[in-house]
Formats: sequence, C-alpha cells, structure tokens
Amino acid sequence: MGQTGAFLEFLMPLLAAALTTIGISAGAFVVALVLGFVLASVRYLWPVRLVTIPLQAFVEIYRNIPSLTHLFILYFGLAYLGVRLSSVTAAILGLGLIGAAGLSEVYRAGFQAVPVGQREAAFAIGLTPWQVFREIVAPQAWRIALPPIGNYAVQLIKDTSLVAAIAAPEIMFTARNLVVNTFETTLVYLLATLIYLALCLPLVVLLRSVEKRASTPR
Repeated sequence: MGQTGAFLEFLMPLLAAALTTIGISAGAFVVALVLGFVLASVRYLWPVRLVTIPLQAFVEIYRNIPSLTHLFILYFGLAYLGVRLSSVTAAILGLGLIGAAGLSEVYRAGFQAVPVGQREAAFAIGLTPWQVFREIVAPQAWRIALPPIGNYAVQLIKDTSLVAAIAAPEIMFTARNLVVNTFETTLVYLLATLIYLALCLPLVVLLRSVEKRASTPR
C-alpha cells in the first residue's frame, strides 16, 4: 500500500475518533464550568465551616490525586459495586469533576479579586449579599477568570488522551489500536498530532478573541 493509501486509511478512523474527543471535551468542560462555579459560589456566599470544610475536602482530593486514578475509580471501581458507566460517560464525569475542582479555585480567586470597596458601597446602598454577588462580584470575577478558563479548555482537549486507559474510543485509543494492527507508528502518531493541533489552535484563537472582547472597558 502506498503512503497516500495508508494516509487515507488511517486518517478516517482518527477523524471519527476526533468527534468522540470533541464530545468528551465539551461534556467535561460543561461539567467543570458549572460545578466549579457552584462550588466557588457556595463557599463565597456561605463561608461557614459546616459548608466550606466538605467542599474544600472535595477540591483538595480531586486536585491532588492523579487523574487516571479518578478515571479508574469511576469506570472500574463503580462497576465492581454494580454501577456500570460507559467509557465515554466515565470520561466526561471523571475529567469534569477534576476540572471542577481546579476551576472552583479559579472562580474563588476571581471573587476575591473584586475590590472590597465596591462590595461595601453596594451594601451601603441597601443591596442584599445575593444582589451584590449577582450584579457586582460575579460579572467582574468572570472576566478575571476567563484567561485561566481558556487555558483549561485547551488543556482539556489534550487530557482526553488519558481516557484511552478506560477504552474510550478517542484519538489516542484509536491511534494505539492502529499502531498495534499495522506497526505504522510514525505515520499514525503524526496524524494524531496534526489532528490535536487542528482542534487546539482554532480554539486558542477563539479564546483570545473572547478574552480581548471581555477585557474591553465598559
């Protein structure tokens, strides 16, 4: 088989796997974005030990244990207990929970970066804590947190390669199977690299545009 034929033979399954990679990345990003915001908001609005200690424990556990461990627990550990998740579902939940722990700290830092004087002035005119959070703190914190959130989105696409360990049919899992069957290591992994670049580079450009727009003074 010529190089062109091999190129096309390997490219098609890798492109199909890229769709799975995109789906896992998108699902995990939504989980991380929403859950991370909820965790940080609860800790900010109700700073009592009964609330903050369990949430802080969740964050520290997910930040300090290897990602593969979480994926194995969700996929293999839950199956041992009788709860069976598909590899894609386990990948989305696993990466999403890991991301939520990290993004919750990003959000929290954004909340704390809002000047105290603005909050005090809002309280002085009679706004409730929830109104202050919704109208003043959260919008500014979102703009502050946007760059690290963008970095996380790009990193997440690359981190999907980890879910090959639980047989999720993403790019690296498919590439590894192609190499095992054909021994075309260089060509297969070169194509996989190019596909990752094709996914990440446009996202980087988009995120920079969003960051630039969000940083425009209002």
